[in-house]
Amino acid sequence: MSARSTSRFFSGEGVVLVLAGAKLIFHLLTAGRYGIFRDELYYLACGEHLDCGYVDQPPLIALVAWTARHLFGDWLPGLRFFPALAGAATVWLAGKLAREMGGGTFAQVLAALAVICVPIYLVMHHWLTMNAFEPLVWMACVWCIIRAINRDDACYWIWFGVFTGVGMETKYGIAFFVVTVVIGLVLTRERRFLVKKQFWIGAAIAFLIFLPNLIWLIRHDFPFLELMRNIRQTHRDVVRGPIAFLLDQAQIMNPILFPLWLGGLIWLFLGHEGRRFRVLGIVYIVLLATFIVLRGKNYYLASIYPLLFAAGAVGLENITNTRGRSVRAVYAILVLASAVILAPTVSPILSPEGAIAYQKKLGFEPPKAENQPTGPLPQYFADEFGWEEMARETARVYKSLSPEEQSRTVIFANSYGQAGAIDFFGPRFGLPKSICNHQSYWLWGPRDYDGSIVIVLGSDGSGDREHFRSVEAVGRAEHPYSRRDEHFDIFLCRGLTGDLHQFWPRIKKYD
Repeated sequence: MSARSTSRFFSGEGVVLVLAGAKLIFHLLTAGRYGIFRDELYYLACGEHLDCGYVDQPPLIALVAWTARHLFGDWLPGLRFFPALAGAATVWLAGKLAREMGGGTFAQVLAALAVICVPIYLVMHHWLTMNAFEPLVWMACVWCIIRAINRDDACYWIWFGVFTGVGMETKYGIAFFVVTVVIGLVLTRERRFLVKKQFWIGAAIAFLIFLPNLIWLIRHDFPFLELMRNIRQTHRDVVRGPIAFLLDQAQIMNPILFPLWLGGLIWLFLGHEGRRFRVLGIVYIVLLATFIVLRGKNYYLASIYPLLFAAGAVGLENITNTRGRSVRAVYAILVLASAVILAPTVSPILSPEGAIAYQKKLGFEPPKAENQPTGPLPQYFADEFGWEEMARETARVYKSLSPEEQSRTVIFANSYGQAGAIDFFGPRFGLPKSICNHQSYWLWGPRDYDGSIVIVLGSDGSGDREHFRSVEAVGRAEHPYSRRDEHFDIFLCRGLTGDLHQFWPRIKKYD
């Protein structure tokens, strides 16, 4: 190996690439440890109904799910390859941001290492969900802003528009980010970009990319807004006060990293070199205030932190340049050690029994974002258990019927997780596709069934007795590690007292 190639390998960029590769490998190695996640089942079902929009998310995640399934089938590591790749790319981009803000090797490596060691990112990049891609899209937008400032080149705002459009097709939360960017521009000297034609070309591109989904939303009376309103009314989400919300940020982002991102925020406002990127500090402050006021979930702000890690790493590198270099090594070791300690609480490294014992021994309980009955495992682990067992028990009930009865039998699920599990595991058990009144499943309707024989999942049977001539409890779905609200009876219902297609509009459930 030549001296030049050796030097390049040990450069900041080389080490960052190694760290990004390590994150990718870690997620792929742990991808199949437990089971498939509730939301993954739903997104795979959405992939079977490709459209320009869905009740509870933009269309891109369904397209990613469709692509992953066509490439890898039902193999979990394959289905989770793209989120793992997005996580690795976020690590790489954090190093790029540090370099673009003037950071050397240490700053680039520390910024990348910080992203690897964030508990909430270890959770996000484990699943095929839109949350895995949001930090990457936001940081791509941040990279465009920094490049535009450093090079005084408005052309980067065109790329900002492209990434914003992709972000709007990924998760609507980027709209808050874009609004805060505009506020930051207005409040700083970077307002000069607002009068550049490239800025408005980028805005037009973003709008055009988002337009198909916007048309879908208009045609369906903005179901996402109805969904958000219903969630507020049911008090499903955990509401945090300002202090509790801030404490949650420190916890879900790894407490050891708190001084790094807080220092990064200070550097953006007060640092000699950092002040030129003050617009990004304003973005964080306004986003923080917005999510506190709107009572957003504690992880809604998670996508912005790679920026603060990069800024904090540059600031730390600057103040330890001449003396105190040992502080760098000590802090990097602490960051890495914290990740080793926390990883088993947020990644499926241990067996379920081992994870429960480890969490009790550590005395660690992650802050909850939703008021959901879980069980011995945290919600993000619990939602990976019980789905195949539920489908198998449903298949036992279904196969107890005669062939003639089976041809008329429909499986009705009361949540998209249950419906998605029937659709995912059903083919191996000989089950038909399910119907469901929850989220986008309601839009897909009752298919061609007449309701003469219905296997109902997740109901107490009381309401069903009003609509069927006979209701019989015939099975039970439960798993020791699944969520407690996914322990339920299975009912065999016969003789719907009415027409299923006329009945369908009255049972819509957006929550």
